Amino acid sequence: MSVLPAVILVGTRLLFAPTTAEPSPLPRCERGTRHLELAAEGSGGAPEVCIHPGLSTTLVFDTKLVRMELAGPGRFRVADLGTESLTLVPTKALGDGERVPLTVFFQDGAAPASATFSLVVHPSEAERQVEVTREPCTCASCQEGERRAREEARQCGQEKARLEAECAGRRGLLGLIAQRLLGEGGIADENIAKSVTWRPGNTLTSSRARSYRSDTGRVEGGDRVVRLALEQEVRNLGTRPWTPAGAVLMGPRHTEWKALGVWTQGPIPPGKTRRIGVEVEMTEEEARGTFTLKLWSQDGGPGEFFDGVTFP
Repeated sequence: MSVLPAVILVGTRLLFAPTTAEPSPLPRCERGTRHLELAAEGSGGAPEVCIHPGLSTTLVFDTKLVRMELAGPGRFRVADLGTESLTLVPTKALGDGERVPLTVFFQDGAAPASATFSLVVHPSEAERQVEVTREPCTCASCQEGERRAREEARQCGQEKARLEAECAGRRGLLGLIAQRLLGEGGIADENIAKSVTWRPGNTLTSSRARSYRSDTGRVEGGDRVVRLALEQEVRNLGTRPWTPAGAVLMGPRHTEWKALGVWTQGPIPPGKTRRIGVEVEMTEEEARGTFTLKLWSQDGGPGEFFDGVTFP
């Protein structure tokens, strides 16, 4: 059976707001396989799909594609353009929070004849596979979706019960012991206020910074695993409250470790100072050297970068 060749049409128009407008909030990125159902009338706006520079995102369709239109020349590498799938790898030319339109055209002529997606550059995550359908769910598929949802809820409930049983009534050092985060040697700390710097363009500046290290007692690949934490006192130089949404720690070899958690005293009002804490886990070998902390806010604005982070 012959298949019409796929044609890549590259445009220059981007779907992000003008620089004078407030940035749109980042979408929630789904882990695992995401399922999208397109309405025949194409209502509801363009579905948002999380992408990240260097990570591939594959869209799988229930029918063959005839062509696509992707805005932004040089911003993507098309790793694969199959008859029913499309794999894109964004480049570092894209900035956090940017929204790039992708339009695909279907070969069979059924409604909708095309679909437009908004590819949103996320600071640390990407949706690796998105399955797109144009037909309503069948009874069997809906039952399978319900079964998976019940199984995920059951697993989450078991994990919640386990954590509550381990940490019930235990705070402070006892909580660390219960979670096996206080290894031999206790917790080491270091004042790094003089070494931490912030980049031009940051909304946040740092006045105080202290780092911590604890041995978890676990071994991976022959190397001990350590838990690291960074506490900073930051000031909001912007005109709106700043609320953290996530963080990554970037190593000297461009390796990224996603934060296990980000703690703050609450939204940071303009002109005010608040404490903020970040926690990561890596091997003892990986924890050596100097790192860069990257924070991003819930409003989807540009990232906040702090260089010169070290751990004891």
